[in-house]
Amino acid sequence: MRLLFRFLRVGAIAALALALGTCVQRPGLLEQIETLGTLRVATVNSATTYYLDVDGPAGFEYDLAHAFADELGLALDVMVVPDREAVLTAVTSGRAHIGVGLAVSDARRQRVRFTPIYAETPLEVVYNVHDDQPDDLAALSGALTLPAGSALAGRLRRDHPDLEFSVAARANAEELMDRVANGALTATIANAHVVAMNQRYYPDLRVAFDVPGASQRTAWAFARRGATAGDDGLFNKAIAYLERTRETGRMRILRDRYFGHVERLGFVGGREFARQVEARLDRWRPYFKRAGRRHDLDWRLLAAIGYQESHWDEDAVSPTTVRGIMMLTEATAEEVDVEDRRDPLQSINGGAEYIKRMIERMPESVTRPDRIWFALAAYNIGYGHVMDARRLLEARDRDPDLWINLRDALPWLTQDRYLDETRYGYARGLEARAYVGNVRAYYDILVWMTDDSRTEKPAALSEDESAAGAGADESPEISIESPAF
Repeated sequence: MRLLFRFLRVGAIAALALALGTCVQRPGLLEQIETLGTLRVATVNSATTYYLDVDGPAGFEYDLAHAFADELGLALDVMVVPDREAVLTAVTSGRAHIGVGLAVSDARRQRVRFTPIYAETPLEVVYNVHDDQPDDLAALSGALTLPAGSALAGRLRRDHPDLEFSVAARANAEELMDRVANGALTATIANAHVVAMNQRYYPDLRVAFDVPGASQRTAWAFARRGATAGDDGLFNKAIAYLERTRETGRMRILRDRYFGHVERLGFVGGREFARQVEARLDRWRPYFKRAGRRHDLDWRLLAAIGYQESHWDEDAVSPTTVRGIMMLTEATAEEVDVEDRRDPLQSINGGAEYIKRMIERMPESVTRPDRIWFALAAYNIGYGHVMDARRLLEARDRDPDLWINLRDALPWLTQDRYLDETRYGYARGLEARAYVGNVRAYYDILVWMTDDSRTEKPAALSEDESAAGAGADESPEISIESPAF
């Protein structure tokens, strides 16, 4: 998949071709790029690099590269490739001007030249809480699995020659953590940011220890210096840009936008939610009811979304600048005619309008209540990604109209081996799955709390955690389950 922000001018291409086809000295790389008007960047789909969010392209490396292109007055052409090895190949072959989101290693330095390291993240060994916690790497010999082609694999072979581990082809760190959390693998290693993100979705995932003397050191990669004068121009500008971004604090702000909140998010327990209903919901209940009547939706579903988004805080602002009770982005607010996202009434009406549109947009073959859960996933990660998950299911002869199947498929959007089959690439499918489960649990509690009969306590309020999900389809109105996936 490629994201092209601006068409190349035919005249510029012709002029460059003429220059290259004559005896005139070949222009340097930076001069070529400036003539073409486009900076080509190679990367992979991942939570830390580049992905399509609800409102378009996002990711730490994407934002960093986009700002660099803007500074140079260039359009940005993002070349998404299957894995880090393909990023290196794109750079060395000249198909891409820069490779971003790469960990530096001695082996990779033999193939490309790196800018100075601009990010260093601890590497953590993760295991399943139901297994014995390993004390060191030696205890994991023969039971450790890493992504194939990772920079760490080469380093471990060099520094720990007696350590036995396996590598998994076409599997990234997120997929391996999924396997660890589900008991299929014993342990893996990932950078701390990715671990923190995934621990929100996998309560059984634990950090055993940091890999001693190791960290993920990230830099941009360029083709090695050639004989042509001017090859250093872009490289030097990138070094200066990254250093300036670090010195001015822009790097820290960008890092906090994507990674600073990961440990603050997550599912607040059902009992805590029930306590907060009494303290916070009464103020906004009339607004949720009014929006529910206007859009023919259960007001308790809207209230559950609002709690998941902001904990009913009218002043809530996320690191990505979405804001308000329903945490609308600027683009979504404009789409549903919300002028002030901080206004509670506008925010709740806007969120109701948007979830209603998602419900109506779902294929007719998706029936209620699954249609609601599909729409909630689209509210979180975007309609296109939900359709990608449905296509993956269809290709595997699984019914794409059932939530129980879509719930299985959403995490596939984080896994390299599936991305070639998608139209919209990487998505935070684990987050979407957790999001829907949380909203369903909150809704279940609200139904129970507002039902005069108050019969069986919902699973999300059960004192027995092992009972979560039991009898989940017996709730009144929209049947929902607990967030125990």
